[in-house]
Amino acid sequence: MPLPPDADNASDAPTAPSAQPAPGVPAPAASGSTLEPVDDRGTLPPRPDSAPSSRFGRLARLTALAPKVLPFAVEGMRRAINTRPGQRERTEDEERESRAKMLSTAKKTAEAMLKTLGDMKGLPLKFGQMASYIDGLAPPGYEDKFQEVLKRLQAKAPPVSREAAVQVVKSELGGSPQTIFAAFDLDPFAAASVGQVHRATTKGGDVVAVKVQYPGIDKAIENDLKSLSMLETMFAPVGRRYHSKETLEEVRAVFMAELDYSKEAETSETFRRIHADDDQIVIPRVHHSLTTRRVLTLELIGGQDYATFVKTASQEEKNAAGATIFRFMFRPLHVHGLMYADPHPGNYRFLGGGKVGFLDFGCVKQLPPHLATAMSSYIRAAQKEDWGAFYRACHDVLGFDESDRDGWRLYTEYVKTMLEPLRYDRPFKYTQQYAREAVAYLVRGGRDIVFKDDDPLPNLPKPIHMPSDLTFVNRLQWGFASVMGGLEAEANFFRIVDPWLDAAVTPPPT
Repeated sequence: MPLPPDADNASDAPTAPSAQPAPGVPAPAASGSTLEPVDDRGTLPPRPDSAPSSRFGRLARLTALAPKVLPFAVEGMRRAINTRPGQRERTEDEERESRAKMLSTAKKTAEAMLKTLGDMKGLPLKFGQMASYIDGLAPPGYEDKFQEVLKRLQAKAPPVSREAAVQVVKSELGGSPQTIFAAFDLDPFAAASVGQVHRATTKGGDVVAVKVQYPGIDKAIENDLKSLSMLETMFAPVGRRYHSKETLEEVRAVFMAELDYSKEAETSETFRRIHADDDQIVIPRVHHSLTTRRVLTLELIGGQDYATFVKTASQEEKNAAGATIFRFMFRPLHVHGLMYADPHPGNYRFLGGGKVGFLDFGCVKQLPPHLATAMSSYIRAAQKEDWGAFYRACHDVLGFDESDRDGWRLYTEYVKTMLEPLRYDRPFKYTQQYAREAVAYLVRGGRDIVFKDDDPLPNLPKPIHMPSDLTFVNRLQWGFASVMGGLEAEANFFRIVDPWLDAAVTPPPT
């Protein structure tokens, strides 16, 4: 599983509260729900009708946030790589003072990010969601304090006004919620980067989750991508060496596709077919007659959210759930080349006995068959310790440069580290330390390449020539390792993946 870091993380999962009914069991109407738009004024501040979409307005918000975030990020980098070679070590008093300052600012930094990114939605919110759960991105020692605030971004971003949600339903389904549904709660129970989720009941009596896209979010994301494109152009003389244009085009294609809920509905059905023989994997049924490009209606899944499950489940239950999540992620990848690239905690509902519900299918990448086959082949080579075949794959598939001695050693050893759960026919236990080390390993190794002892100035690392199709692999592997590390899931993952590695990659079932 290769690198380099990708741009995103995040999800718009319809994560219902832990007291939700099991699939197919009707739920009572939520208290305070209504079918008519209600004035948002009163004791609560009014909700906006849409996310801010102006390109320069969005840049201005991020610019205002930068002074609060950059010192925290710089300190995080310093702690991850210790100190630059030749740099003076801090005294004990200086280190103690730095720690005290960081502890006081970690929560403030996260609160500032929560407010700004939550209001902006779109790509900035996706970055915030990624920081909220991927271990290793916050400064060592401050992860918990930082992430406890940002976790609210996973499914509790500020919603838009009731009137705005009603207008989206009207324009997409041809009628107001009270005419389309038997009941519809105008207050969403989840809200994330692209849309918010409402509880409803269909005319046929099915309890559903209705994901409603934020008005103007397509323009907001398009402007975010234009801003990234502008930065790419500014740094083109350097960035093009690292295939920045191709990477940005891949990011654009994936995120713009995520705005089409009808495509997400089709992908959800594909995953249902792939896992039809695995009764531990639950994927909500799509109500296609109530689904369009900007409205997605799904069966409402019950169970527990990730945080509750981690706190209350036995280790045996966590191990069983971890094995289910593993099968869900990697069977489609190795058998059909279908990469689920959004592994964050808001996308799971834990239903007991190792059964897990999966909720969001907006960020899925179909890999070319030859690339999926090649990924399976270098895993098999590492299992057999056939290092000749493994290193050839690192060169031919992942684009690592053998002539770059330092980079070659760093990247190939990193891949071995990420493959550790699959390499040996024995149980492997995921931990938060393992997940954090996946990030820290690259940071430390990158430090040694950029800051060489005998060079007074930083050095640009030599580029690797990885296929743009693999842009989102790090999002998958870092996020997946963090989710599994939170569960401390243990299983023989070698045996789980073994039947898939030698199979021919075939198109997903239709």
